[in-house]
Amino acid sequence: MLEGAVLVGIVVAVLLALGAGYRVMRGPTTPDRVVALDTIGTNVVAIAVLYAISQDRGLFVDVALVLTIIGFISTIAVARYVTEGDIIE
Repeated sequence: MLEGAVLVGIVVAVLLALGAGYRVMRGPTTPDRVVALDTIGTNVVAIAVLYAISQDRGLFVDVALVLTIIGFISTIAVARYVTEGDIIE
């Protein structure tokens, strides 16, 4: 039963990432595109964790944590650039 739930979770995360990819391409504003990219990053992390659960491999959880940190830092950098026009003062 767990394997089926994990497979459904992976499929849902992939479909949501594809939907966010559409918003990245067609987003009317830059903040819309940034939020969509952040959503894609979150879905990639979810896929990595679900894959780690399905394979019983803890390595992919470490990969998910690193991806989360990189996604957070990049979102902060883009938000500062959009609001202030500069990343480092």
